[in-house]
Amino acid sequence: MEAGQSSKPRGGQGSTWIAFAGVMMLIIGCLDVIWGIAALANNEVVVVGGHGVIVFDITTWGWVQLILGAVIALTGLGLLTGNTAARWAGVFLLGVNAVLQVVWFPAAPLWAFLIIILDVILIYQLCINWVED
Repeated sequence: MEAGQSSKPRGGQGSTWIAFAGVMMLIIGCLDVIWGIAALANNEVVVVGGHGVIVFDITTWGWVQLILGAVIALTGLGLLTGNTAARWAGVFLLGVNAVLQVVWFPAAPLWAFLIIILDVILIYQLCINWVED
């Protein structure tokens, strides 16, 4: 490299989007964990319109949300370390999370809608900025 030239960071522009996705997955995972704990602690906390969830009861889905949120947060940490397997896992887990949010529509429609939007944006970022090193 000649004097005066600077090199691009490893991964280039795509790596900033992957870092963004990793941080957002940490946030979404933590929110899912909190949502799951709330559903386990008090069923009435998460019921907005007086209705439960589509399948089973809120306590069951609280456990599902808690476990899925923890795995999503760990995958976000993997993205931040640059793990390629975490990118594949992130796409899969965010897809699962988006589909499972549909179950929450009767209980908390705005929450479910916002999380689905975030999941889709992150899946897009993980796929469109996929640069193999």
